[in-house]
Amino acid sequence: MIPRVHKMGSRTIGLIRYLYGPGTHEEHTDPHLVAAWDSLVPDPGRNPKATYVDLQRLLDQPVEALPKSRRPTEHVWHLSVRAAPEDPILTDEQWGDIARRMVAATGIAPEGDTAACRWAAVRHADDHIHIIATTVREDGRRPRRHNEAKRSQAEARLIEAQYGLRRLDTGDGTSAQRPTSAERHKADRHQRERTPREELRESVRRAAAGARSEEEFFGRLTHAGVLVKQRVAPSGDLLGYTVALPDDRNKHGEPVFYSGSKLAPDLSLPRIRERWTPPAEPSSDEVVSPEQPDLPPVTGPAYARRRATAATWQALLLIEHGDDGTAAAQIAAAGEVLDALADTSAAYTRRELRDAAFAFERASRSHVRAVRGHDHALRQAAHDLVHSGRALGRGEDGATTAMLIDTAFFLVTAAAKWHAKKHHAQQAEAAHQAAEHLRAAYEIAAAQPMSVLHQRGRALPLQRRQAAVLRQALPEIAEQVLAEPGWPALAATLADTQAAGHNPTHLLAEATRHRELDSANSVSDVLVWRLRRLAHLPADPAAPLPRSAATTQPAPKAANNASRGR
Repeated sequence: MIPRVHKMGSRTIGLIRYLYGPGTHEEHTDPHLVAAWDSLVPDPGRNPKATYVDLQRLLDQPVEALPKSRRPTEHVWHLSVRAAPEDPILTDEQWGDIARRMVAATGIAPEGDTAACRWAAVRHADDHIHIIATTVREDGRRPRRHNEAKRSQAEARLIEAQYGLRRLDTGDGTSAQRPTSAERHKADRHQRERTPREELRESVRRAAAGARSEEEFFGRLTHAGVLVKQRVAPSGDLLGYTVALPDDRNKHGEPVFYSGSKLAPDLSLPRIRERWTPPAEPSSDEVVSPEQPDLPPVTGPAYARRRATAATWQALLLIEHGDDGTAAAQIAAAGEVLDALADTSAAYTRRELRDAAFAFERASRSHVRAVRGHDHALRQAAHDLVHSGRALGRGEDGATTAMLIDTAFFLVTAAAKWHAKKHHAQQAEAAHQAAEHLRAAYEIAAAQPMSVLHQRGRALPLQRRQAAVLRQALPEIAEQVLAEPGWPALAATLADTQAAGHNPTHLLAEATRHRELDSANSVSDVLVWRLRRLAHLPADPAAPLPRSAATTQPAPKAANNASRGR
C-alpha cells in the first residue's frame, strides 16, 4: 500500500471537481465518499441534491472563519492511498477505515480530537482513494503535520499486516518518482508496456552509462530518438535539461517533457556530471588487486565483455571490503554496466537483461554518498560495452556474455547484502530482483557454450584425472561439485587450463579465495567462467586455445598471475 502526500493547494473546489470528475483520461468510475470527518456530510457522488460547492463550503468553513490576514494561502491538503496490483479489492468500509487511520497518523485528525481538521475520502477506482482536507482546525489552529509522509508510510505497513496485503518496504526518499495514475492509464490506452516516464528514465540511464562528457551524453539521447531541451543561463552555461518521447503528447498535441530530476534523483544534470570525476587513487585500506598491464583499445563486443568481467570482479572486492563511499560508488556504477550490457546484448538475452537493469536502478541509490572516481574501472567498462557495439550472441560474443552475466550476478548479490546491512530494505529487494533476472539471462546465454564443454568433458578418464585435481585443491566442496550436472564442463575447463600451461590447482584456489559461492545454482558453472577468465582461455570452448598460452606461459608464472587476481 502506497500513501502519497501531494503538493498543498489553494482551491478546495478545484480538487473536489477533479476527484468527482471523469479524470484526465476518463479513468474515474463511480466517484463517491467512503468516509469524512462527519458521517452526515453530503456526497455529491451518491446524493443528487448535493453539489461540489456544498462539500467545498463545509470543508472550508474553519478557514473562512479566520480573519483574512490569518488565512493560509495554501490550505488544501491531499493524500492518495493506493493498493498494490495483486491486492484484493477492498470494500468501501475497509477504505473508510484506512482513511480514518491515515488522517489520524498524519496529524490531520488525531483519533478522539473533536477540534481536528475537516476531511473527506473519495473513491473513484477499485485500487485507491484520495483524501482531501483543509489545514485549519475547528479551533482555528494549524494541525501538527511534522514527518507526515513517514508517518503515513509507517501506518501503511501496519494496515498491510492487518488486511493481509502485499508487504512493502519503507523507502528512504531516494527512489524515483512513481508514474501517476493518469500516466498509467494513458500507457494502457496506447498499449505501452511502461509509462513514458519509465521509458525516458531507462533511455537517460542508458545514455549516461559510461558517458564521459555532456556532448557524448546528449548525443546518445538524440541518437536514441529522444527529444531534448537544454536549459541555458544568460551566461551560456548549461543549467539542466528536459526530455520527451516524440509520440507522447498532451491534449494540445505538444510533447510531454520531464526534467532529469523528475525521472530519478541521480539523473539531474549536476548528479550526472559527478560521474565524470577523474579516477581516484586507491586508499591504503582498500583491498585491491594490482592493475592489469596496458591493454589495446576495445576491438569488439567479446573483448569489451572480458574487460567488463575483470572490472566487475574487482568491484565485487571493493563492495565487500571497501569503505561505504567506495562501495556506494561501485554499486552506482554497476547500474551503468547493466544498462550498457542490456543495450548491447543479443535479442535472446535482451529482455531479461533489460529487466535486470530496470530493477537494479532502485538499488543504485541510497543516502550513502558515492565517492566518485573510485568507480572509474566500471564506468570505463560501461563505456567500452557501448562503443564496442552489439554482440552477436554466438561464438566468443555469446560465451563472454555468459561470463560477464555470471560475474555480474555475484556483484548484484554483494550489493544486496551491503544494502541489507545498512537496512536499505527497498534497495536490497531491488538488487535481489535484478539477481533473479540475471540468473535467467545466464541460463539463456550459457546454454550453448556449456553444452559444448559438457560434451568434451564426458570422457571418464578425463573426469577421473580432473577429480583428483579438484579434491586436492578444494577438498571441502569437491564432492558437492562432482555431483553437479555441470561437473563434465568443469572437467573440460580444467583440462584446458593444463593444456594452456597453467597450474589448475592454483587457479582453483584463486577462483574460490574470498569469493562467495553459496548463492550459485551451480558451483561448477561458476568455476568454469572464473577459470577461463583467470587463465585467459577463450570463453567459447569451440575456439582453439591460443598458441602463445601453451608455449610462452609456464605454470609457475601463471600461478603468480592468478594470485594477483587477474
